[in-house]
Amino acid sequence: MTRRLVTGALIGAMSAVFSAGVMAQANPTNSGYVMNAWTPPESNVWRSGNYGDPKSSNLCWRTGYFTPAMAVEACDPDLVPKPAPPAAAPPPPPPPPPPPPPPPPPPGVQKITLAAKALFDFDKAVLKPEGMTAIDNEVIAKLRDVQKLELVLVTGHTDPIGTQEYNQKLSERRADAVRNYLVSKGVPKDKIETLGMGKTQPVIGLAKCPQKNWKEKIACLAPDRRVEIEVKGEAVKK
Repeated sequence: MTRRLVTGALIGAMSAVFSAGVMAQANPTNSGYVMNAWTPPESNVWRSGNYGDPKSSNLCWRTGYFTPAMAVEACDPDLVPKPAPPAAAPPPPPPPPPPPPPPPPPPGVQKITLAAKALFDFDKAVLKPEGMTAIDNEVIAKLRDVQKLELVLVTGHTDPIGTQEYNQKLSERRADAVRNYLVSKGVPKDKIETLGMGKTQPVIGLAKCPQKNWKEKIACLAPDRRVEIEVKGEAVKK
């Protein structure tokens, strides 16, 4: 009789202690903790009501079947496997390489036409003073605006009077005379090419100059007697 009373007292005391504790959730099939069938499933683990001792406060009551695999977060957080940290996001792909710079523009070509009347007397290939001035103003001045000079092409032309053989040599001599003057003004000789076209490329022609008077015909054909200078290179950036 006494033993039953003592036993009953112990059970009553334990119940009082358990009822004073905060519950923790465990699976009903988890026999690792003492569970309370009268509490909701989310708080069905008996926990210690000893709140005075920080080392044992709110501890869960384990059974003799307890193993670390039965641990729950609310009772034994150190024994519960932690979820793997989220995988690090892959690094962003490197930015695409910048597009290659556009190719430099091809060297420009500037064509300058000088009237042979200003350069030479009729049927002559010796530069006149006014011809030199024309080259200074129309060619040398413009070459200052050219960098990386590649080529200066000097082409001589004649009017259709006379044979092609004679006019071919005359056009070549006139081109050479202009070249020599350009070299005397500092243009590199190796950058200059000369070409004679004779009377093969008239801009007027005999059909447009039907004059019977010789001087008038020569004056009419003056545009055919010309020297063309083509300058190839990169223009200076302003």
